[in-house]
Order: sequence, then structure tokens, then C-alpha cells
Amino acid sequence: MDFEIRQDRTVAQGRKRLIREREQYFRFVSQGYSNKEASRLVGVNERTGREWRNGRDAPDRFRPPARSSARTPVPAASGRYLSQGERLYIADRLRNKASLRMIAEELGRSPSTISREIQRNRTLVRGNQYRYGPYVAQSRTDARRPRPKPGKMSLSPRLRDYVQDGLDRRWSPEQIAHQLRRDFPDDLEMRVTHETIYQALYVQGRGELRRELTRALRTGRARRKPNRQSAKRRPRFAAPMVMISERPAEAADRAIPGHWEGDCIVGLGHRSAIGTLVERSTRFLMLVHLPDGHRAEHFHLALADTVRTLPPQLKRSLTWDQGNEMAGHQNFSTAANMPVYFCDPGSPWQRGSNENTNGLLRQYFPKGTDLAVHTREHLDAVATELNGRPRKTLGWETPAERLSKLLTTTRQ
Repeated sequence: MDFEIRQDRTVAQGRKRLIREREQYFRFVSQGYSNKEASRLVGVNERTGREWRNGRDAPDRFRPPARSSARTPVPAASGRYLSQGERLYIADRLRNKASLRMIAEELGRSPSTISREIQRNRTLVRGNQYRYGPYVAQSRTDARRPRPKPGKMSLSPRLRDYVQDGLDRRWSPEQIAHQLRRDFPDDLEMRVTHETIYQALYVQGRGELRRELTRALRTGRARRKPNRQSAKRRPRFAAPMVMISERPAEAADRAIPGHWEGDCIVGLGHRSAIGTLVERSTRFLMLVHLPDGHRAEHFHLALADTVRTLPPQLKRSLTWDQGNEMAGHQNFSTAANMPVYFCDPGSPWQRGSNENTNGLLRQYFPKGTDLAVHTREHLDAVATELNGRPRKTLGWETPAERLSKLLTTTRQ
């Protein structure tokens, strides 16, 4: 040890941070010494050692080993479940008055996992006092684990008869579940959720409720019908969309100009908006003036009017998200002679250049402001300023310079 233990303890030395002593204490504990032995060796009180060990100002949040036991620990089924050793550790730390968050941090678990474990497996001792026993908790967990489990109504004829009587009176499962709480407030056996009732009716092989009771349901269905099926998603627009997966490969590598990305930035209360168009290879920006709002019936007309001035070699494709403003995409494609491709739902990175440019535009059009006050002339001025700004992704060229070079090369 690189420090000397104080021999005379009759003279008060005042408050002193025992930094080296504390570091040496944790070296001893990590070697298997008990708290009493480690505290004696570094010359501190056992209470001080316990405070260090339990995590108060302890370096690296030392985690003491779980208490040994004559019983063989039950291995966890997977990393998702607590093991017998972890339950022993929880019980030890609870006796030391450690907080749930501290226990969770030391075990590398979520605080909610520790909280649910204690609430689920604690035992009432007397009055309102509870005790957490690690072996009782493990046995309860092992008993709950086997599958399949018998349904609650198959184990309680009284509950099953009550539910069947409610269905005969054409009550909904949710009404039955709430009425059970009112009629039997202190009887936990007579508690069931409406989902359990639906499963007893729909799930084959259980036989907990008579199948003919399904006719008493308001839907009259004998099987559950999912609200949403990913394979049978409703079309977003009346005209079929062409997805981004079918976009030409030349648009992905940005080598050929004329492939655009588009979106809308909206103003206060979603009552006003400005359309944005960004060319993928040059990052050239065009802004769409929307004096009549961004409803679909007006939007495709304003969008077509904006791109009408572009030469044919710059109208190869347009990629958009699935916003409602593009419901008239087929009319736009016909008027502008420009195909439209749609991104996948919730995938803004598929229009990365446009999203980045929208962030730059918020310097000119802050969120929460009315965008209808900006004139066509002001939008053109903002687009010109951004197109004249050097961009790192273009080798510090401006979008206007890069577009001019590409057009010159194309003409030659």
C-alpha cells in the first residue's frame, strides 16, 4: 500500500477524503475480502466500507459478488430473464436499503425490470409490510414459465358462467369485464380482461366459451379480423403510386442531372406551405409558390408551373414522400412530362438532399410562422442566394456553377 494507516485515532483530523484508502478497499474486495476484513486492512469503519461497497461515491459502481448458497442456482432461460443469482443479489441489496435504480445499474438491468420483479414476487408479511424472498420468487417464476397455460375461465366455472350470461344478454366483452369489478370488488378470482374473453371465443382449441356465443357479439364474427394487414395496405391515392424501388438506377449515383427530390415545408397551423425541389446531382434548389395553399387540387398545378421552364434533360424524375399534397401526381406527370416516384412510408432518408435543404431554408422561413406572406419574388431571391452558396459536398462549388457545367457538357 502506498499510504500509511493512522494508528492514533484519539485525535480528530476533521473531514478528509480517503481517496487512496477507498481505492485500496475496492482492490481488497475485488480479491474476495469481506467488507469487515477490507475495512480493517485500510483502517476505516465498517460502515464507511459498506457505503463505498453499496455504490455511494464508489468508483466504477463496484458490484459485489452474489451471495453463495447451498442450492444450485437455476440458470436463466435467456438474457431476457432474471436468474437465481440475480434474485439473491436483489434481496441482499434490498436489505442494505439500496434504491431500485442503483440495483438495476449494478445488475445491468432496466429499473422497471427490478420494480416488476419485486412487485410480482413479494410476499405479504403482516399488515401492509411486504418481504422479497429470492427462492420464493424463483419458484413462482418457474411455475409461471411452462406453456401452454390453462385459461382463467377454464379454471373457474363461476367466472365462465358469469361471462356466458353476459354474452347471452348481448353485452360486449368490455362491458362484462368492467361489470365484474363492480359486482365483485374484493374477489380477485372474478376478474378478467375483455381481451381474455375475446381469446376464449376466437382461439381454437381452448373451448372455454361456447362457439355459438360469437353470434351475440355486435360483429357476429366467429374469428378475429386484423384491423391492418401489411400485405393488403390500402392505396394511398386513387392513381397508383410508382415506388422508389422502380426509379432508374442512374438517379441513385447522382451522375446524371435531372432527378429531383421534393417536399413541403409548412407554416403556422399547417395553413400555409412552400414547395421545395432539389436536384440530386447539383443540389440546385427551386421553390414552389403556393398562394392558394397546399391542397392537392392546387398543388399539382403550382408544381407543374414551376418545372415547366426546365429543359427536357432536367426533367428525368421527381421523388416525393407520400404526403396528401401529391394526390394529383398523375395530373402533374402528364402536364410536366415528368415521372413521379414515391418513398416508402416513414423513410425521409430516401430524400436526403431535400431534407438537408429544408433545414437550410428554415433560416429564412422559421417554424411557426405564416409562410403565405412570402411573395414569388422573395422565394426566387432566397433560392438564388442558396444556389450561390458554396457547398462542401460539391467540392466548394455552388449549385448554380455545378448545374451550368453539367448543362454545358450535355450540349456538347
